[in-house]
Amino acid sequence: MRLSGATRVAGVVGRPIVHSMSPILHNAWLAAAGIDGVYAPFSTEPGRFTAFAQSLRGGSVAGLNVTLPFKGEALALADEATFRATSAQAANVLVFREDGTIFADNTDGLGMLGAFAEQAPGFDPTSGPVVVLGAGGAARGAAAAFVEAGCPQVRIVNRTVARAQEIVSALGGAAYGLPQAAQALEGVVAVVNATSAGLSGSEGLDIPLEAAPAEAVVMDMVYKPLETPFLAAAKASGRRTVDGLAMLIGQAVPSFEYFFGQAPPKTVDVRALAIEALGL
Repeated sequence: MRLSGATRVAGVVGRPIVHSMSPILHNAWLAAAGIDGVYAPFSTEPGRFTAFAQSLRGGSVAGLNVTLPFKGEALALADEATFRATSAQAANVLVFREDGTIFADNTDGLGMLGAFAEQAPGFDPTSGPVVVLGAGGAARGAAAAFVEAGCPQVRIVNRTVARAQEIVSALGGAAYGLPQAAQALEGVVAVVNATSAGLSGSEGLDIPLEAAPAEAVVMDMVYKPLETPFLAAAKASGRRTVDGLAMLIGQAVPSFEYFFGQAPPKTVDVRALAIEALGL
């Protein structure tokens, strides 16, 4: 990588950040496209994120991807934000404009829908209700993306029904507790795990997938392991599945466009690079 006085700088900020795949993806794209740019990881202590981001106003840094635990604070900084970000109550993209303003977006939902398009061709979010498992920021972002895509009903299933109801109150749909999961799964076209269950081989979800139609597509946002116990159960039942790595790459594509002004090149297999880096 050759840097110059005109190098365009972007990056990702979070805590912890050492395991982020984003620098691998973006720098591979930059090298393949021959762009004079660099994408760097940044880490800041909780309580200092706002000051860090405010210091970048003016465009000396083109933008940042924002990961946990700062997505809520990132949205609060924005002078302008997309529907996706405001609906999710979180931003994973900040663009620092030369006039000093900050623009925010949430591309997680775009990444999720892009993963469906790639790994479950023909999936139509308008064709029926979907279930989202969990009620955290990832679940809210998924629900917002489905609503924006025209899904007729998003059903939120969560251990604490009150938290599921918070999303429903903001975006519409229906809230269910875990004991009602089988009811929630009736007639759905997709089931999305937006919880951390199954992360790094931890115990998976105790969800009655057999209550969902055989044609329902099953997705897990967790990407390590690449095939979680939840996805393994779905595959064993003959259902189509979508993995979290496809979503991770999908959300990075519009981020790259924001930061570097063009779509990332398709000549580099970033999925293979990510799988190698993750040791999968």
